[in-house]
Amino acid sequence: MASNPLADISPSPAVHEKTGIEAINDALVLCLQRDPTTLLIGEGVPDPKGIFGTTSGLRQRFGPQRVLDMPLAENALTGICIGAAISGLRPIMVHQRIDFALLAMDQLINNAAKWRYMFGGQARVPLVVRCIVGRGWGQGPQHAQSLQSLFAHIPGLKVVMPVFPDDAKGMLCAAVADDDPVIFIEHRWIHPLRGKVPTGYFETPLGKARRCREGSDITIAAFSYMTLEALSAARGLARLGIEAEVIDMRSVSPLDVPAVLRSVAKTGRLLVADTGHQSFGVAAELIARVTRQGFDHLRAAPASVTLPDLPCPTSHAWAGHYYPTAATIAEQALQVCGVRIGEAQRQELDKLQPDTPTDIPNPDFRGPF
Repeated sequence: MASNPLADISPSPAVHEKTGIEAINDALVLCLQRDPTTLLIGEGVPDPKGIFGTTSGLRQRFGPQRVLDMPLAENALTGICIGAAISGLRPIMVHQRIDFALLAMDQLINNAAKWRYMFGGQARVPLVVRCIVGRGWGQGPQHAQSLQSLFAHIPGLKVVMPVFPDDAKGMLCAAVADDDPVIFIEHRWIHPLRGKVPTGYFETPLGKARRCREGSDITIAAFSYMTLEALSAARGLARLGIEAEVIDMRSVSPLDVPAVLRSVAKTGRLLVADTGHQSFGVAAELIARVTRQGFDHLRAAPASVTLPDLPCPTSHAWAGHYYPTAATIAEQALQVCGVRIGEAQRQELDKLQPDTPTDIPNPDFRGPF
């Protein structure tokens, strides 16, 4: 694992092991403490289950004037939060599923994203919209979508997808401090992930990728939860003599293409893994940019591992054929590297298959949704 990129900006060298849930909760506490103009609002924010535990205890600590529940009126409340941001507050909206944010697309695209541009930089919209993605329990086409490419297509919106607990904390702090609207996307399955997190307030710069594993044969650039699958795939590939470099992209917009180009200049091969769909998606955009800017470095055609261009299934039986796994990434990486998949390779790929159905959440996952 690469050294912690936050070490030089953390005010304290002390670190503690925390889950993603605890790291996000820490970030929210610190942001609410530091700035009295920061507000937290969302459907279920004060609920005892506290948005998977990420908002637990905040209303008791900061009061109902700053930690608010939200009615089922996403479009209206988004407009109110944009107005609050324009007026000098720093609202943090929370959607328990990213699908709910679709009800507020006019406000996000035509107001939040364009305000600074339309007023020549004299106005700002410091709004954070936390959106949760990911599969589990057959949530199906309307509740398990991963829509980062949709938001990233809009100039004026920043879109980030942290994976590890230290990034979840540092990037959320940076998003709240940012003067532009930020879509902060969390995968459900990263919430129970444990990792070392610096104490105190710190910010992780938005738009910067993180190298998680060094390698010389192929670059695997991954987004969100697919970073964890990519790391698992890299361990399997190493047993087959292929050393994969794994980059956690962390941000969709801005997209850290230079980090990928530096890696591809060394490995000569690129595989992109994303939680979204294939066509017109984030993986396709990253491949296009690397091909345009670093074509001479490529020794093989880039490839991607994504969701198919089909709605997310509700059936557990179909889920196993729908969601890519570490085995999917490893098999595609072997093909990019020109390795024939024989008996030894097939046995290693079989070891990478999950022990549980692909639509059953991480065993440590605690819901509620």
